[in-house]
Amino acid sequence: MLPGRPGSPTPPNNGCKQSGTITCKGKTYSTYTCSPPVIGSTRAHLTNNDFSEGGDGGGPSKCDYSYHANTERIVALSTGWYNNNRRCGKMIGITTRNGKSVIAKVVDECDLMHGCDKEHEGQPPCHNNIVDGSNAVWSGLGLDKNVGVVDITWITAGNGKSVIAKVVDECDSMHGCDKEHACQPPCRNSIVDGSDAVWSALGLDKNVGVVDNTWSMAYGLANY
Repeated sequence: MLPGRPGSPTPPNNGCKQSGTITCKGKTYSTYTCSPPVIGSTRAHLTNNDFSEGGDGGGPSKCDYSYHANTERIVALSTGWYNNNRRCGKMIGITTRNGKSVIAKVVDECDLMHGCDKEHEGQPPCHNNIVDGSNAVWSGLGLDKNVGVVDITWITAGNGKSVIAKVVDECDSMHGCDKEHACQPPCRNSIVDGSDAVWSALGLDKNVGVVDNTWSMAYGLANY
């Protein structure tokens, strides 16, 4: 699969050290065996890839050994994030600073160690912080793919659904068991306490009570 685009910003170190170099058309590129740590909302660079047969992505996608239409919302992740096939088929939520988000499926690896050969369409190794998205990902985010590289954040999306919600209150971790808190105990320190509308938009049954989720800041929604 296609490595990172030449000219994209140098990736941050974040404890992930360069493992070596590779020379491509007279230019030397860094290689890595890792990516920055995955946190609740992980910063990355979004690049564009053609996953179709004959496109600039090289061979078929690594997860399913298939080519894909550019109308699909799909991505390749840098080797460390791809995690030895463990994120194959997983859904991730991608958010950009224009306030838009999309859900995309991981179908391939963006190779950090290899490149400059026929398999990689002569492209150099991928940077270690790349989310390489299809045309559909870029258009869903309201972005012009000709820009080349855009700062984003990404999260793991459980059932593939996401929702934008407004923060209106605090879930108190210090006080409770009184009239002011309807005799409820203090809130745990990892709670997002959502309305019925949030649960419904996520396709969840609120009677389950507690569901694992991830959240990130949605940029540009000051007037939401």
